[in-house]
Amino acid sequence: MTTPDHQSPVPDASRPESKDRIYRSPAGIAGGALLLVIAGWLGIDALASGHGRTPWLALAALILVVPLVSAFTLRPAVYANEDRLRIRNPFRVIVLPWGQVASLRSSYTNEVVDTSGRKYQLWAVPVSLRARKKVAKQQARGATAGPGGGGRASSFGRSTPGSAASTRAQTDQIMDDLRHLAEARASEESAQGEVSVRWAYEVMAPAAAGAVLLAILLAVG
Repeated sequence: MTTPDHQSPVPDASRPESKDRIYRSPAGIAGGALLLVIAGWLGIDALASGHGRTPWLALAALILVVPLVSAFTLRPAVYANEDRLRIRNPFRVIVLPWGQVASLRSSYTNEVVDTSGRKYQLWAVPVSLRARKKVAKQQARGATAGPGGGGRASSFGRSTPGSAASTRAQTDQIMDDLRHLAEARASEESAQGEVSVRWAYEVMAPAAAGAVLLAILLAVG
């Protein structure tokens, strides 16, 4: 499940400041925190009481595991304001002005497609098939109670108010909100620009160092 939050306004001299809506996965954060506690407990114990190569192996494993666990659980987030969509995935940060967003798709994963056809997954907004099935059952029961509107989808894939899907799984509702924002802001001058992608070397470098150190220790063992 993913919840929205807010961060400090993004300054813009030409119009009132626009706050970011922040979407993260509480389940992912909780799971990551638990894994880090377990890894820290086992690693520190091995460092303190291990003998021979054990402390070095524990240190290498910690250097490898901690960045990776953090990258896949604590790091992912989606930031959206009136000008752009910023996606913080495990190893990349992607910034897409709304003018560059062609569509936001939901199937087994949630992803955004830019105008050149490149796809970027939204790690912080995971799809819950269980929640979808639950909502589908609720909608089926509602359909038997009376006729519903035959809504249609916009060019961004957003359901119109006339749609029978008045109840949505939370992550699907988040995607609908992002589609609405993309559709409303795509033509605005402040929402134009180029897509930027930055690799998260602050995550990759320590993980690579830990992997190399662990491989060396195992090779010379």
